[in-house]
Amino acid sequence: MAGLTPTTPIPSEIKLHRQSRQLEISFDDGARFTLDFEYLRVFSPSAEVRGHSPDQAQLQTGKKHVSIKDIQPVGNYAVKLVFDDGHDSGLYSWDYLYRLGREQQRNWQDYLARLAAAGASRE
Repeated sequence: MAGLTPTTPIPSEIKLHRQSRQLEISFDDGARFTLDFEYLRVFSPSAEVRGHSPDQAQLQTGKKHVSIKDIQPVGNYAVKLVFDDGHDSGLYSWDYLYRLGREQQRNWQDYLARLAAAGASRE
């Protein structure tokens, strides 16, 4: 099953904080992450964002104020996040959410560097 192995940490709680635009997720191994909606949007696992290979990835710009309108369970292995900019095609598996949490600082710095190199903005 995609996103689920015998060692995959499973969320024990997921909280959507609309006002602060953050998703708080706790896992059964004790890990807990707070992920900004913008971070989740620009790192969407969808083919629209990531492409079908790294050279096809699309730099996401202007997502600073994006919100999540809905969060929908997908089986027992993922959630679908519905963003207010119309993006809703990414399935965030448990292992992908865990990696986003673990690698948040490095991913974010890389994203900001790619934005700067492209002369683009979060606004």
